[in-house]
Amino acid sequence: MSAPSPVVAVIGLGYVGLPLAVALAAHFPTRGFDIDARRIAELRQGRDRTGEIDPARLSASSLVLTDRAEDAAGADIYIVTAPTPVDDANRPDLGPLIAAAETVGRVIDGARRPIIVFESTVWPGVTEELCGPAIERASGLKRGRDFFLGYSPERINPGDREHTVDRIVKVVAGENDEVAARLADLYGKVTSGGTFVAASIKTAEAAKVIENAQRDINIAFVNEITQIFAKLGISTLDVLEAAGTKWNFLPFRPGLVGGHCIGVDPYYLSHCAQSVGHLPRVVLAGRSTNDGMGIWLADTIHTRRASRTGRVLVLGLTFKADVPDLRNSKVVDVVRRLAWLGHDVSVHDPLADPEQARREYGIALSTELPEGPFDVVLAAVPHAAYRAMDAAAIERLAASDALIADLGGIWRGLDLADGLDRWVP
Repeated sequence: MSAPSPVVAVIGLGYVGLPLAVALAAHFPTRGFDIDARRIAELRQGRDRTGEIDPARLSASSLVLTDRAEDAAGADIYIVTAPTPVDDANRPDLGPLIAAAETVGRVIDGARRPIIVFESTVWPGVTEELCGPAIERASGLKRGRDFFLGYSPERINPGDREHTVDRIVKVVAGENDEVAARLADLYGKVTSGGTFVAASIKTAEAAKVIENAQRDINIAFVNEITQIFAKLGISTLDVLEAAGTKWNFLPFRPGLVGGHCIGVDPYYLSHCAQSVGHLPRVVLAGRSTNDGMGIWLADTIHTRRASRTGRVLVLGLTFKADVPDLRNSKVVDVVRRLAWLGHDVSVHDPLADPEQARREYGIALSTELPEGPFDVVLAAVPHAAYRAMDAAAIERLAASDALIADLGGIWRGLDLADGLDRWVP
């Protein structure tokens, strides 16, 4: 007789937790818990505000949704997907993660000897040195006897329909070989990409934190050369097209690097480095360059307009194209800097939530294109709606001598009126 399927509880149903929980529910009895009662109510109605799971798939899933922690009691495997942000000083904030660990500690059943897996991005050592003790305090149980720890770094890329949780390689690690094997079996049932068993939990934590730090550094290099080439009057995108003909040239592009991962994770790595007495010069330099890109973009637009203030239309507010995610959006820096310089700034985004934009950033966001003419039209985020705009649509928004600032080069192939000043960084 085969062993019964383990009962799985996913703690946190955001961009990471929900797709994972839905995928797991296709193979195992799965419960999904989130502290946000409004989020649970929306999911029960088949609506995922993140846009990661379509209504039909959500409605058809056997996933049990709850905002009551006690409903997660008695599971065999707990998977924690709590956010790991930074504070206003860019210091890691482990508050949500530790709170989630304590929630698990209050509901686990030591007789079942459950495994608690963390997917949140942290520095090496957090799972075993901070999360484990938090569970012990809340539960009164002993790690390694009554419960066990594991780690499997999330690799969700919001809006990416190719590299989904059921197709990617899933890195897993456990505090012993048996735990690692059980996690490899669990995740192996979910993804066609297979699993990779890391040497230790710390190794898996380190692998995750450098994945995004590496991208951050590469983009920072391209952003820095963009600033150099702007002074030389040449387009970085033209330069990258030429350089990209070499077989081993890396295809990174300039941009505003925000979001919950690339814009945050390098600070976790740098915090860890400094805690052991190493100054991470490259990591911090990359983050500094990318953090300053929004102000540079606004200042360059202002200078190109000969410091003349006017009406500015910023197209796009989310942290990346074709997603509604406003977390850590660096477009906000552009908007605030342009306003500080004296411009009258309007912001449009067809995907973002206006209430969230107002609440988190104090920005009045329009989901309908406002009336022109504008002195500056900035394509800040290359949403599909903007990529589909033709020359006539752009010209209707612009004054006769307006600056058309095309950050992603999405309109490079369009013929616009001669009086317009076109700038592609």
